[in-house]
Amino acid sequence: MEKVTVVGAGLAGCEAAWQLVKRGIPVRLMEMKPHKLTPAHVSGDFAELVCSNSLRSDELANAVGLLKEEMRRIGSIIMESADLNRVEAGSALAVDRVNFAKTITEKLRNHELVEVIEGEVTEIPEGTVIIATGPLTSDAFSDTIRGLFPAEKAYMNFYDAAAPIVTFESIDMENAYFASRYDKGTPDYVNCPMTQEEYQAFWTELVAAKEAEVHGFDDGGVFEGCMPVEVMARRGVDTLRYGPLKPVGLPDPKTGKDPYAVVQLRKDNREGSLYNIVGFQTHLTFGEQKRVFSMIPALREAEFMRYGVMHRNTYINSPGLLDNCYRLKSEPRIRFAGQMTGVEGYVESAASGMLVGITTAMELLGQPCPEFTRENAIGALAEYVSGGSVGNFQPMNVNFGIMEPLGYKVKGKRNKNLAISERALKHLEEMGFGGEDK
Repeated sequence: MEKVTVVGAGLAGCEAAWQLVKRGIPVRLMEMKPHKLTPAHVSGDFAELVCSNSLRSDELANAVGLLKEEMRRIGSIIMESADLNRVEAGSALAVDRVNFAKTITEKLRNHELVEVIEGEVTEIPEGTVIIATGPLTSDAFSDTIRGLFPAEKAYMNFYDAAAPIVTFESIDMENAYFASRYDKGTPDYVNCPMTQEEYQAFWTELVAAKEAEVHGFDDGGVFEGCMPVEVMARRGVDTLRYGPLKPVGLPDPKTGKDPYAVVQLRKDNREGSLYNIVGFQTHLTFGEQKRVFSMIPALREAEFMRYGVMHRNTYINSPGLLDNCYRLKSEPRIRFAGQMTGVEGYVESAASGMLVGITTAMELLGQPCPEFTRENAIGALAEYVSGGSVGNFQPMNVNFGIMEPLGYKVKGKRNKNLAISERALKHLEEMGFGGEDK
């Protein structure tokens, strides 16, 4: 049996490798860590989460909730590890990042069909290959990939940022309280209220704070889902109060009323010793992060275990280049997976790796490939990537808007979304994925 090479052991590469080996296809998994780290990574483990420990909503009325449920039913190594290493975060799926990565790393390294090769890849390997090196692909390999595409606009960039992490013991809980918005789920977020005066002073310093230099950075090149907090603040004095600092549904127990603004913190590990500042992706200098974020009353004495960082993400102008199985049309032995295809988000990246792994395995086994369509979240992402607008292609999170419409009216947005999810899961079952294939 041909051995498939998977380049990159992020979420997409790990999921692709897992789908291959569970179907009996041997895998050569190539990863440059720990010998070479990107600006955003800190460990040598596979599937390292760098931006957030949250895999977002787990509800079927939300498109990413549907996508995760589809992956669970198909048998995802990423979802298995996420559920195993879950930390409470209301209706969101948040994980202990360290143990999440370790679980996946150990499972793949110990699999008899997986050969792990450490070191940077600079040339495209022979044979069937899945390139899942992610948005932080090394410069040398990025240049090699660029050579696959004749068009100048085939390779594109945007910037995103990671949020700071503080220790729980350094949070002043006299000026903070546990709650989830509208009491939804368990009260797992630490909420740091601010008065109007405190918020105004914070905003004034935030918009004037010194930023770290990031080569080629401009505000327009930032993906909306990872907008740095200081960039968001420049859009208007109240922009943050309608975004990550929205106080609605989070009444302060001391007053019984919603504060003027609220900064939320979410668990970053299962023990609850570390918390990340929700929505505070940033590329301020470390010194300015400490100075400005310490203006939040509950964080005046905060101990920062990691400051926010900014990094460039690279993706392919996929429409016209890739088909709906993420194969390169000009050379189908080469497939891509993950954020470099133009899917945005950890879950979406893993889902693309899942589809690539399944279809590649079925091809090599000479069996019919399952046809994921726009009725499924997994298929809708692949259709968006392969069939989006060539002239204005942008990274995209999964959403119900890219899925096949119901064709009939349902009263209420939530009910409509649930009907789309119900149809998607029924279609998945008809394809033979009923949850038993794990």
